[in-house]
Amino acid sequence: MGISLMECTVRWTGLSGMTFLAETGSGHVVAMDGAPDGGGRNLAPRPMEMVLLGTGGCTAYDVVLILRKSGQEIRDCEVKLTSERAEKDPKVFTKIHFHFIVTGVGIKPNLVERAIKLSHEKYCSATMMIEKTAEITHSFEVVEQS
Repeated sequence: MGISLMECTVRWTGLSGMTFLAETGSGHVVAMDGAPDGGGRNLAPRPMEMVLLGTGGCTAYDVVLILRKSGQEIRDCEVKLTSERAEKDPKVFTKIHFHFIVTGVGIKPNLVERAIKLSHEKYCSATMMIEKTAEITHSFEVVEQS
């Protein structure tokens, strides 16, 4: 197997404030900004919020894909992440809790649990990186849709 490369470019937008524009290798642009007490103007998500939301997106993607492959009639998947960070620099994530809300018809809870476990232990690159500093926990609920 070859090495998989991923690239992006992050540019500061100028002398006033702390807004940055990131362009992904796939051609998408995302803005980031800092908190007002750090020179930012709160115009966009913080970089660490982007790390957290990227981790949520990575694992939600896995869960939906695994449930579909398991034959589950999934209609919606939401994951709410709550986190704690270290008090001193580097302010890494120390705890992240993932709460999944899976909606569908006849969804089997044991398959949701299995999908989350597979994502966190085998497939989700972001979770595996984050777990180097953070305690990862999860919970879920299944919502029946008729």
